[in-house]
Amino acid sequence: MNTIQIKYHNNNIDKIEKISKGDWIDLRAAETVELKAGEFKIVSLGVSMKLPDGYEAHIVPRSSTFKKWGILQTNHMGVIDNSYSGDNDIWGMPVLAMRDTVITENDRICQFRIVEKMMDVQFEEVEKLTGQDRGGFGSTGTN
Repeated sequence: MNTIQIKYHNNNIDKIEKISKGDWIDLRAAETVELKAGEFKIVSLGVSMKLPDGYEAHIVPRSSTFKKWGILQTNHMGVIDNSYSGDNDIWGMPVLAMRDTVITENDRICQFRIVEKMMDVQFEEVEKLTGQDRGGFGSTGTN
């Protein structure tokens, strides 16, 4: 089992726990944020972590996030690699409010999982690829 060092920047948020069901771990807002429709904010998640070498974290909204607060994560999925591991490299969630909303400190607004980083690759330029053409972007399942 790998150990992840974690620093909390807000003692008012609940400590992170890996739940027995599911592979994603909830993260909480470390501040109360009031947003008007159309406003953008990076909501502090109040933690910094040192991930194991060769791994990165993927942060996405929880399934109830939009329904509860009407916010969208602006970059669809946040990626935090293990080099973002300094004492003040505080995780955040960039959001856009689609309606007026208030996110309260300690609300579970997103979740993360740790995944293995992509292997090293190199690119070789060719004149022709050997795979069968599928018809171009957006063509799957069309007649």
